[in-house]
Amino acid sequence: MKKNFTAIIGLVAGFALIVISILMSGDIQSFVSLSSIVVTLGGSFCALLISFPLKDLMKLPKILKMLVIEPENDRKRLILIFSELARKARRDGLLALEDDIATMDDEFMISGLQMVVDGIDPDIIREILTLKMETTERRHRMGQNIFTKWGELSPAFGMLGTLIGLIVMLANLQDASSIGTGMAVALITTFYGSLTANLVFIPVASNLSVQTNEEMFSKEMAIEGIIEIQAGTNPRILEEKLMTYLSPEDHLVLKEEKITPGVEAEAYE
Repeated sequence: MKKNFTAIIGLVAGFALIVISILMSGDIQSFVSLSSIVVTLGGSFCALLISFPLKDLMKLPKILKMLVIEPENDRKRLILIFSELARKARRDGLLALEDDIATMDDEFMISGLQMVVDGIDPDIIREILTLKMETTERRHRMGQNIFTKWGELSPAFGMLGTLIGLIVMLANLQDASSIGTGMAVALITTFYGSLTANLVFIPVASNLSVQTNEEMFSKEMAIEGIIEIQAGTNPRILEEKLMTYLSPEDHLVLKEEKITPGVEAEAYE
């Protein structure tokens, strides 16, 4: 796991720019309304309670941690690890991998390699690992779906708050001088709904989606590496096959650092 504060920086910077733009052209107090916050955030969250099971919503704090703590997806390092494992398996046999398995902390890798050592059929190994991968993806997609739905609901409740404000204003038209103020208050909820949806909820959902896609791609790569090790594939062929999972930028990094596949994994760290 590694920390990445880019999302937090973007969130803080976004709110700061909104506040600065308001201060440059008006009064910040005009944009503060407790009733609007209650309608927009409170109402949309109540709709989430209807849309999703409570057990999933209770995982929101844990899901939000993924914004700053990303899973390890260093595919270049993964190639080096599989290269060494393949060489060791061809030289000393599959049972020799047990010592390497004992030093790993990736549950997915441990599970796959342990099945290889146990001599389980490769088709069964692929099936089990694919199911594990799909289960992980389904769990991660739930968090993404929650924030995507919240991003849809927030503007809708903002508009609902605006309608409430307009109804209250139109019911008190006796005082014509208050129409302007009443209209401004009514529109604040639309502002809150648009702000939270486009600066918070939808970007968070997008961030979670990108992270999930990256993690699933790395797991697919790991499955291929595990199956090739069991098949006794030549390490050079295994390396070339896994290199197809790297982006052009990662290929360039490997060339610039003059790191060739087959080097000890520690040499890259």
